[in-house]
Amino acid sequence: MPSPACSQMTPKIRVLLLVVALLAAAAGIVLFGAMRSQSAASEAVAELLRTRLPDPEGVPQNLAQWRGKLLIVNFWATWCEPCRQEVPALVRIQTTYAPKGVQIVGIALDSAAKVRDFAKAYGINYALVVGGMETIDLSRKFGNSAAALPYTVVLDPTGKVVATRLGGITEQELKSVIGRVSG
Repeated sequence: MPSPACSQMTPKIRVLLLVVALLAAAAGIVLFGAMRSQSAASEAVAELLRTRLPDPEGVPQNLAQWRGKLLIVNFWATWCEPCRQEVPALVRIQTTYAPKGVQIVGIALDSAAKVRDFAKAYGINYALVVGGMETIDLSRKFGNSAAALPYTVVLDPTGKVVATRLGGITEQELKSVIGRVSG
């Protein structure tokens, strides 16, 4: 049996209360999803910074060495045409923004020899490491559900993911992200 207070409510008030309750429930679901997504991104960042991969000379590099910088992580391969096309822009960004605390790290899914030769031919001036299929799994944790290349992740100096991009990234896109993060 409804309480006397409920029976005295007009239909408009009941509808309004129902709408408010539904909006509150929806906001809770959205907040939970955002918190879960933020947690997944934090876990992906933590895994990235724990990762040790060899550079093209075979020297193990810990990606945590670039913590505290605006970090642009580019998953790529020498055989990937869009990857090849974006390299000159990455070289220019590294040249221009390294003094301002920006570091690009290319994670190549390739052989060390091919990466060495490619880096020399293209004048790559940013850090390169060589990974295997496990690095594609890492890129998936940053949202690369297609597991395709190139895939770029940008972390601000606190380690927060501020941008991701599937496909070739342009110099202008990177400048825009750097500008937003740098203030």
